[in-house]
Amino acid sequence: MKKTAYAVAFATLFVSGGAFAQMDELKIMAPAGPGGGWDQTARTIQSTLQAEDLVSNIQVENVPGAGGTIGLQQFVNRSSGDPSATIVGGYVMVGAIIANEAPVTLEDVTPIARLTGEYLAVVVPADSEIQDAQDLAEALRADPGAVTWAGGSAGGVDHIAVGMFAQAAGVDPELINYIPYSGGGEALAAILGNQVTAGISGYGEFAPQIEAGALRVIGITAPERQPYADAPTFVEQGLDVDVQNWRMIAGAPGISDEEREKLTGTIRTMAQSDTWKKELEARGWVNTYLDGEEFAAYLDRQVEQTSAILKELGISQ
Repeated sequence: MKKTAYAVAFATLFVSGGAFAQMDELKIMAPAGPGGGWDQTARTIQSTLQAEDLVSNIQVENVPGAGGTIGLQQFVNRSSGDPSATIVGGYVMVGAIIANEAPVTLEDVTPIARLTGEYLAVVVPADSEIQDAQDLAEALRADPGAVTWAGGSAGGVDHIAVGMFAQAAGVDPELINYIPYSGGGEALAAILGNQVTAGISGYGEFAPQIEAGALRVIGITAPERQPYADAPTFVEQGLDVDVQNWRMIAGAPGISDEEREKLTGTIRTMAQSDTWKKELEARGWVNTYLDGEEFAAYLDRQVEQTSAILKELGISQ
């Protein structure tokens, strides 16, 4: 695979840290509706930067649709050369770009850092007859189309995880009845309203309803149990579903090396703060911080691997 432009850029001069001037302004685009993981990530960045006095003025904007690709295209078209413009994204966006054959890709922005990782949870309403992963697998084998799934955008990590569950249950992933939602709030309403059989998203998005007893966790997509979740894994229930969502922040295209380095220094300092670490713990997000050339190379690998997975699952051609 050809090395991308941003990987080449990061191979040049890059600061490793140290003192830097406070940024006057930061604009963060969350390319999804309110309530979802990207919105939560953007607003957690906002609150942490403010609490740590790293940026004077911070604004968050929501632009939902098509797995983040609508927001991504807007961001690229209007933010070129703007050192104060950023966008959050992640694994969902990688898949959506491929599945939707989006006109812009992550090569069109300036990746700054991978921030967090999060395992996914499959939940059902508390009064559902489905009690565990084997019950869900049996229902799927009996009638794949009758089992409806609420999750994030088509081709995203939620969709991929459902396809992996179907494969593990011995069902053709192309037969799954997956309903994509542009925001976590909409998907949650569908689950709580018994409009779908099950829902899938990051554990943190469901945590309040799980704790309140409105939702029951069927399983999480981790290789082993997690300290923040009193929930079984699919692996321990005999279904090989192991996938982690990750989220990042990127800058605008066309910014200088110095502007990129200043933004990276700000984000790195934020990620090292106690405020950020407490937020991660509270939300069940795993610290997977990575920046610089290593993050650029990681993105290259993720694009290549996700393209192969989507073809295997029949989500893209």
